[in-house]
Amino acid sequence: MTASTPLLLVDGHNLLWRAWYGFPARIRSRDKTRDLTGVFGFFALLRVAIRELPAASEVIVVFDGENAWGDRTAVDPDYKAHRPTDEDAMAPIKSLADVNRGLDAIGLRQLCLDTAEADDVIATLTRRCRRATPRRDVWIMSLDRDFYQLLDRRTRILNTARYPGRRVIDAAEVESRFGVRPTQWCDRTSLVGDPSDGIRGIHGVGTITAARLLAEGLTLDQLPDSGRLTGRIGDQVLAGLDDARRWRSMITLRTDLPLPRAMITLRPSAPLPPAPMIIETLELW
Repeated sequence: MTASTPLLLVDGHNLLWRAWYGFPARIRSRDKTRDLTGVFGFFALLRVAIRELPAASEVIVVFDGENAWGDRTAVDPDYKAHRPTDEDAMAPIKSLADVNRGLDAIGLRQLCLDTAEADDVIATLTRRCRRATPRRDVWIMSLDRDFYQLLDRRTRILNTARYPGRRVIDAAEVESRFGVRPTQWCDRTSLVGDPSDGIRGIHGVGTITAARLLAEGLTLDQLPDSGRLTGRIGDQVLAGLDDARRWRSMITLRTDLPLPRAMITLRPSAPLPPAPMIIETLELW
């Protein structure tokens, strides 16, 4: 039990959707009547992630609550409104109950708050860990770029969809690729937009322009007095600044959710068995 034990926080729905749609082959029951790709892929990909980390890790899997988007849709009804909800798009959710059962069966902790997005729960756990054990490494397993705002010297993202050797995303990579610091990520996204979340951004502001406007650590609130809002683009940013501030508030992850106090320990989680063994335990074959 030591602070050198990494903490791995897993974006559960993100991983489940990736398993269902991105796994290289469909996995079916022996009688071919059930598609097990979601649950099989979930545990197979999670095992890859755990084995990527430099030491035995404490693992917590976090899921979105059923009523998670209420606060943000109250700010902007367009928030995630474009995402399809038809039967085909929601197919991965059919595997969720078995994933939950599998996590319980192998003793891996999971967390879901009815009115909270997994992003906010993960952000809260990250902040809590950082305050309690500042020297402890935190890893976030997700493809969601919203987590870039949390990156610092000891907080990194593990993206196993990338090629081996390129799966770690840290603060330095964000700054070199996008020209902003992680602390400016929400300012940048509010300017350029994020179609995945229904954030429109300011028309005419692309990635290069956003990096120029936010150079040297500037925020949205400092732009009007910065002397950088010139010409047509400057006029558009000024005209859209209130919208951008509203979008920034939606993108900013919460770090103050009332989570169970004993949620984080310093104990490594039990080793994750191979996916076929978990499917066997659940009697799904």
